[in-house]
Amino acid sequence: MLTFDRFWQDKRDRVAVEIDTLIVAGWAGRDMHAIEHHIEELAAIGVPRPSAVPLFYRIGTGQLTQTTHLQVLGPDTSGEVEPVIVSMADGLWVAMGSDHTDRKAEAAGVALSKQLCSKVVGTGLWRYDEVQPHWDQLILRSWATIDGKRVLYQEGAVSSLRSPDDLMTRYRNEASLPPGTLMFGGTLGAIGGIRPASRFEMELEDPVLGRKLTHGYDIEVLPVVA
Repeated sequence: MLTFDRFWQDKRDRVAVEIDTLIVAGWAGRDMHAIEHHIEELAAIGVPRPSAVPLFYRIGTGQLTQTTHLQVLGPDTSGEVEPVIVSMADGLWVAMGSDHTDRKAEAAGVALSKQLCSKVVGTGLWRYDEVQPHWDQLILRSWATIDGKRVLYQEGAVSSLRSPDDLMTRYRNEASLPPGTLMFGGTLGAIGGIRPASRFEMELEDPVLGRKLTHGYDIEVLPVVA
């Protein structure tokens, strides 16, 4: 069960939502050059090329969390900010989240690696129909704390990613999702390459309506023992 603060027009409410379907859209960029860059970025750490783009990974819903303190096994994980679409009985809503992934396991299999780390979702929501007309102007950012220094890790407009309508249509042949479905919508390349951090912060900015969604979490590395 996830709890969200929803913001639309001049209104606000808080809702609890049970998610029964979790989808992570991979290789979801519009620009094939940018996709190739991300593929090469991952290939540099041993991740095999995808069989097709985009791909839709089904993830266990028990991996969803809104924590501010994430425990991971071993030192080889990292976050990546993504737009998130949440389907409820009253329509589609926009959040942002981190597709936190075990990069060592990713070299063995992307689908497996995505099951090994929790997926962190922020607590704020906007109505999708309010941002749909200017979707491409939304901006994603993330910061990572690495060796005690907070650095800009990702930044760019969501125009580099396939739109939610495109992804939903490719997934189920119509631009919608059943209520109770949550979909991660792809990510941007990491500035300086993919690397682990002790803290990950993320932001989705709407410069047209002058608002932001933010969330951050500390990362605790648990020891790997045999």
